[in-house]
Amino acid sequence: MISPLISTQSLAEQLNDPTLVIVDTRHDLMNASYGRNAYLTSHIPRAIFMSIDDDLSAAKTGTNGRHPLPSPESFAQTLGERGIGNDATVVVYDQGSAMFVGRLWWMLKWLGHDRVYVLDGGFQKWEQEGRATESTPRQRARATFSPSEKRAMRLTAAETLSAIADPTQKIVDARAAERYRGEVEPVDPIAGHIPGAANRPFATNLRAGVFKPRDELRAEFEALIGARAPENIIHQCGSGVSAIANIIAMEHAGLFGSKLYAGSWSEWCSDPKRPVATG
Repeated sequence: MISPLISTQSLAEQLNDPTLVIVDTRHDLMNASYGRNAYLTSHIPRAIFMSIDDDLSAAKTGTNGRHPLPSPESFAQTLGERGIGNDATVVVYDQGSAMFVGRLWWMLKWLGHDRVYVLDGGFQKWEQEGRATESTPRQRARATFSPSEKRAMRLTAAETLSAIADPTQKIVDARAAERYRGEVEPVDPIAGHIPGAANRPFATNLRAGVFKPRDELRAEFEALIGARAPENIIHQCGSGVSAIANIIAMEHAGLFGSKLYAGSWSEWCSDPKRPVATG
């Protein structure tokens, strides 16, 4: 069983591998400049920076969510421009919350690239351990990335709507419990959740800044999804980013094949015809 995670120790041992591409994806929903500024202040040696907003999302239309997916062709071009080719092994990290790190991990797998790993504990753990850092911005030579889209990995709003009435499928909402219940909504115009969705805040997967042990995560997810196959689990959050932490946790636990509703709540609530639940 191959875990999607890589430890700080393992990454430190591979820092000089020329086929390794390290990508910093730190981000803050309330401060768009945070990630790039943090990268310029200090980052893991040889790491490049990719922005959740600018590099890993398409243009917003008002109805396609806060972080719409780019087309496979457009994103493949971005990858090539940033020096990520089909032969690369990619390690992605964020500040350590696991809130943002999954975006690039999932997008690469969506385009058929399986040699991608998440740094467990992120930059916070790397820095706490006193490991080497640098502040010099890095660029890589242009590469070629040929996509092979795995369309089954993502669901549309219409497919997610159909899943509500299907007892073999389960929607899992990764947002904080108070947002799921509709008590607060700091980002999107409407509060609440998709009817029938279960709530598992993405931070539940972590303990002391790293993902919980495999057996513990497996037990937690099996209690949540029951007898349903992992392939029938649909993950969502506010904009399709933090939900991926639940996908990573399931794969770390050996539960492979769950799907992402990429538009998530920010897309869902943009259409008043779609049902909304609270509580």
